[in-house]
Amino acid sequence: MEENRANSKPYSLLSKIKDVLLRVLLIVQKLLRENKHGSKRDIYYMYPSVFSEQAVVDRAINDICILFKCSRHNLNVVSVGKGLVMGWLRFFESGRRIDCMNSPNTAYSIPVHVEEVKDIISVAQYILIVEKETVFQRLADDQFCRANRCIVVTGRGYPDVSTRRFLRLLMEKLHLPAYCLVDCDPYGFDILTTYRFGSMQMAYDAKFLRLPDVRWLGAFPSDSENYQLPKRCLLPLTAEDKKKVEAMLLRCYLHQEAPQWRSELEIMLKTGVKFEIEALSVSSVSFLSEKYISSKVQNGVFI
Repeated sequence: MEENRANSKPYSLLSKIKDVLLRVLLIVQKLLRENKHGSKRDIYYMYPSVFSEQAVVDRAINDICILFKCSRHNLNVVSVGKGLVMGWLRFFESGRRIDCMNSPNTAYSIPVHVEEVKDIISVAQYILIVEKETVFQRLADDQFCRANRCIVVTGRGYPDVSTRRFLRLLMEKLHLPAYCLVDCDPYGFDILTTYRFGSMQMAYDAKFLRLPDVRWLGAFPSDSENYQLPKRCLLPLTAEDKKKVEAMLLRCYLHQEAPQWRSELEIMLKTGVKFEIEALSVSSVSFLSEKYISSKVQNGVFI
């Protein structure tokens, strides 16, 4: 009797997985048939007792994308947008005119339905991607875009699909150089690699989302010495940080496509310290806007 119960468990689990996949497929079919869009959260709340948690839906969507060799947006499943953009840019989205150039230091939400973005116009000289909303706001307050003809984008941490697709579209249409500014810590570096190489979780979709021409502007581990940051701005790497760095150093693309990035990551591990972008502004609150970013772009201090 006990043996029968034990043998029934795998079948019960398999049955549940099939049930979840079938329900999600039916929802996707309905979205496509009716030409509507829904978020992963919308899908979860259609059968919360069956899905039990959001992660179940997320895995099912990923499995379906792998099965059909497509992107999430091909299923009409969208993320709740969180990215922001400002600067010398104008475009239409679903027939609506978005004119960032009219007020280049005002933040606009990045469109969720990137496939509906049309007629992109810009007089910018480059695109700047910043990891954090706090840095984005600092640049806005300092009128950075008015003084520097650029487009500034933030994914507010790890970028969502819409932000990455929007950036890819801008780079393909405008042919502008793009630079990325992140915290000098393992998570900042991981966000940087997500932009350039795609996320590990969505490796199946990397060719549609990766930004292979993005350059790392900073903050580099070597910047702590180059800009003489005081010791109070430097934090020791935790055991978890070190473990994450060691795991990232094993990623094949760092050996093959970005050896200089790997060298900087090795410096981080060797020195055992990290710091945030804002630490660079220890001498002046507007140091990033007035000196750091512009001098690096103009002098080609990026990798």
